Amino acid sequence: MTRRLTLRPEALAEMHEATTWYAQRAFGLDDAFLDEVARLLGEIRTSPSRYPVAEGDTRKAVLTRFPYLILFRATSDEVVVTSCVHGRRNPKRWQGRR
Repeated sequence: MTRRLTLRPEALAEMHEATTWYAQRAFGLDDAFLDEVARLLGEIRTSPSRYPVAEGDTRKAVLTRFPYLILFRATSDEVVVTSCVHGRRNPKRWQGRR
């Protein structure tokens, strides 16, 4: 079953920040980042329980090519993406987001 996908404003801002950073590094790297995010979001929508729990009811999915985590909560009909953070950032940046 494919769930409705909701991106919290904080997650969108983090994705935008990462996309901008990659765009400044190499031509097309920003598009590659967004493609991978889109691919992973599609997988999360269809099978959220395959990803490990990060904290409480928040799960994490790791991008393959880029050092970013997508943090989300899932119900039977919706996936809410709360963060898209660099894997080496302080986890307090995303912990507690609902």
